[in-house]
Amino acid sequence: MTQMPKKQGLYNPQQEHDACGVGFVAHIKNQKSHDIVEKGLEILLRLTHRGAAGADPREGDGAGILIQIPDDFFQAIAPDSDITLPAAGEYGVGMVFLPQDDTHRAACEKIIEDTIIAEGQTVLGWRDVPVDAIHADLPESVLACEPVSRQIFVGKGSNCADQQAFERKLFVFVKSLKMRLRIKLLMIKPSFMSIHYPRAPSYIKVCFYRIKSVHILRI
Repeated sequence: MTQMPKKQGLYNPQQEHDACGVGFVAHIKNQKSHDIVEKGLEILLRLTHRGAAGADPREGDGAGILIQIPDDFFQAIAPDSDITLPAAGEYGVGMVFLPQDDTHRAACEKIIEDTIIAEGQTVLGWRDVPVDAIHADLPESVLACEPVSRQIFVGKGSNCADQQAFERKLFVFVKSLKMRLRIKLLMIKPSFMSIHYPRAPSYIKVCFYRIKSVHILRI
């Protein structure tokens, strides 16, 4: 199933590519705007043909976007979760999709927190992410494995002299977690973010599309 045919005629196996769809939007002068976010979400809508659906088209791995941290937005909503955030650039945010089982979820959260502390950084707190699932239209197979969505806020430790050093630590932190936890993706509905996040600007966006969206995610 995974063996590549040998090079023959006009066929060259080195020209094979992954089936995932990827897009990229940026402002050449580094100017942040919500328009960049909206354009990135439009990319997701136009990449539907690159998604891979199973027997039930409502099931799949997900689609997502990567943007800069919307500091104004997080500063506004963090107090609702009893979290006090430092200035922009002094913290990071992890989007985590956890098991439904309370015991397993607590174990995963402890691994995440222990890894952050081991890297000399600070756990500022967790935020429960509101998720509107279209339950009336989702099959039981999806509902049974729907993850619990939470965000963890990480403060810059004293061992980081500047923001670049902090970002390197966050990179090591993520790589370390990949050795301990299975990373999952949550599906989003692109039209939802445009309506609810006018305070989320960015001058760069990376998009990927693997499957049809069936969840609406609020961050």
